Amino acid sequence: MGDISPRVSEILSTCDRVACEDTRVTGKLLKHLEIEKPLISYRDENEKQQAEHLIGVLKAGESIALVSDAGTPTISDPGFRLTRLCHLEKIPVLSIPGPSALICALAVSGLPSNGFLFLGFLAPKKSARIKTFTEYQSFPYTLIIYESPHRIEKCLLDLQEVLGDERVVSVSKELTKLHEHTFTGPLHETVKHIQDRSQKGEFVVCIAPEAFSL
Repeated sequence: MGDISPRVSEILSTCDRVACEDTRVTGKLLKHLEIEKPLISYRDENEKQQAEHLIGVLKAGESIALVSDAGTPTISDPGFRLTRLCHLEKIPVLSIPGPSALICALAVSGLPSNGFLFLGFLAPKKSARIKTFTEYQSFPYTLIIYESPHRIEKCLLDLQEVLGDERVVSVSKELTKLHEHTFTGPLHETVKHIQDRSQKGEFVVCIAPEAFSL
């Protein structure tokens, strides 16, 4: 809650409606800010249908604030379809800065930040992860991926298999939250570190370029 800026509060106070992933989560945010607004469910499961509905609301003259449960809309969160339709309909779209896990993770990683490639969530199957890591093993800039708590260890082991023990990675979890933690080191140390700690939470993995060393 402490990351909510005065501008976020102003926008949420002055918009006509709030579109959000989970009305319960955003409802708690609005209650904290002492704001009452109509909430519209806008999530992965209904994004295509709701995007068209929200465009109709916007064309009727109302304003809508789009909110993620955590992070920034459209960045591995719903929002792409609505934003695209807004541009097609010449409806202005404004960005209200807020937390973004990939930027936070890169900033605290100690890895090169002069360029990076964000790959989002990888496919859940091992073969697909191996293929991706093989394809990008010589990429000259930092790679950033998101990973779930029940796959983070498997993901790091696959990275180790493809990139070797000494490739430097940085793993962050629960960024901007109570149990935020970041570890940066060679893969053989990082795997052990993750195995020895609780794997609850949402993870961001930054993978250094091949020539980088601490």
